[in-house]
Amino acid sequence: MAHGTHDFAPDPRNQSILINVNGTLVPRPEATVSVFDSGFMLGDGVWEGLRVHKGRIAFLNAHLDRLYEGAKAIAMDIGLTKDELAERLFATIDANAMRGEESVHIRLMVTRGIRSTPYQDPRVVISPATIVIIPEYKAPLPATVEKGIRLFTVHVRRGDPAVQDQKLNSHSKLNCITACIQAAQAGADEALMLDPHGFVATCNSTHFFIVRKGEVWTSTGDYCLGGITRANVIRICREEGIPVFEKNFSLTDVYGADEAFVTGTFAGVVPVTEVDGRKLTEGRGAMVERLQGLYRALVDRDVAE
Repeated sequence: MAHGTHDFAPDPRNQSILINVNGTLVPRPEATVSVFDSGFMLGDGVWEGLRVHKGRIAFLNAHLDRLYEGAKAIAMDIGLTKDELAERLFATIDANAMRGEESVHIRLMVTRGIRSTPYQDPRVVISPATIVIIPEYKAPLPATVEKGIRLFTVHVRRGDPAVQDQKLNSHSKLNCITACIQAAQAGADEALMLDPHGFVATCNSTHFFIVRKGEVWTSTGDYCLGGITRANVIRICREEGIPVFEKNFSLTDVYGADEAFVTGTFAGVVPVTEVDGRKLTEGRGAMVERLQGLYRALVDRDVAE
């Protein structure tokens, strides 16, 4: 059975959480949006995944910067300042008594609002933006972090910015979902995706790195989301004197790598043990284990500031 980086153990407390819908806290079974909402109807919106750590939201400023930049790029008015949205996030955490929890993940979603009719033109929107905050008790499985995942390279490519800019963390995720389906049907855990030129780009829901002769490589970033965890791992490498390169590389480089790993807000740094049937490591290698420890320390520093 395939397992991805977002696997978690079900927590019964999630059935009674309060979800914030446009500033109103609503029990989970009653939390709804209109069938005319832009996100439901057209995937018209932006979102962020956030983690609560020691009562704070890790790297919150970076996440809000990305959210607001995405909203500006699609000419969408969120309707709140960053400070006001942060207050709403913390109010939602407090309403669920999650401030002291270590395993809380938040999905923050902002759509363009309600449309008067099923049509793509934003000029038919008749309401302010829809803002939904879903906090859940979710922790990555220890086995995922320790034993890693397997990837399969799919035919679905990361498109160029003229088609759909991969820098946008938009609700329109069909490209990534199609890639995920192909990888799952091939028996892998997640999909490895190439750019239009055939170089390695990223995964369907995480960012991809390889380790070769003590060097850490990742893609140029031209065809992937501006990942918060990706940027933090690059920062860690530079601070610790680990050679790190953002560059073009091919599957041949991947198959011959000493180690590989993926990064994401939910699970942090996760080893990749196999790509397209080529075994790289048994569980996590030395570099991945080192980076996992350094990343945890960086999260601790961030929430302490």
